[in-house]
Amino acid sequence: MNDTLDAFHRGAFYLLQPAQGAHRAGMDAMVLASLVDDERPVRVADLGAGAGAAGFAVAARLPNAEVVLVERSPEMADYARRNTAIEQNRALGSRLTVIEADVTLRGKARVEAGLPDDHFHHVIMNPPFNDARDRRAPNALKAEAHAMTEDLFESWLRTANAIMIPGGQLSLIARPSSVAAIIAACGKRFGGLELTAIHPRPGEDAIRLLVTGIKGSKSRLVWRSPLFMHGEEGHAFAAEVDGLNNGRKAYRRKGR
Repeated sequence: MNDTLDAFHRGAFYLLQPAQGAHRAGMDAMVLASLVDDERPVRVADLGAGAGAAGFAVAARLPNAEVVLVERSPEMADYARRNTAIEQNRALGSRLTVIEADVTLRGKARVEAGLPDDHFHHVIMNPPFNDARDRRAPNALKAEAHAMTEDLFESWLRTANAIMIPGGQLSLIARPSSVAAIIAACGKRFGGLELTAIHPRPGEDAIRLLVTGIKGSKSRLVWRSPLFMHGEEGHAFAAEVDGLNNGRKAYRRKGR
């Protein structure tokens, strides 16, 4: 499989990725990482990390963050390990570790895999987003990264809740069509949900949904102002989105 070496955050870190035939990291991972706004020494779990894009983006912007990349696919977990070791990431590699495990592990099996109870301050995730009834990608790696199961959010958020400290923050990016499943899976686990729709341009339908929540919070759900990737004309990113995409700012929560 041919690889590419791609720069992110304007050269703050690099990722080895498959050139084709697998999911390649882009803006979704960078915006997901921007949801972590915490200057303290914190432990962050990136569930379904792939080659490690979102976790690396958190580590590059937050020098006190230690990040665990959790990936089920042996091939993609190997890319994540290689990315912690390449010369371009020397300043970050010691703060990132890789666990090759299924996010949906439960109980003793999850703990033995390296995901203990009540351990992480932040859990981030970019779950598979295609309905299982959709046409699957022809490549096995890409199909695995993109195809969701019926109970995906329930199983992934169950794990996030188990491994997160009380008061810890959940952050995820998904398709807007998943909003009902996400809210249902958060249930009594996560409160204070803040939802932001991402639109390509004013007047166009949303294509992504950002969600943050706090473990054990009783606060109400809030819909935040939408984000627009571009202006009405041209293809340049809007200033705020460009800042999130390149690690120059965080997308801060309104409350706790």
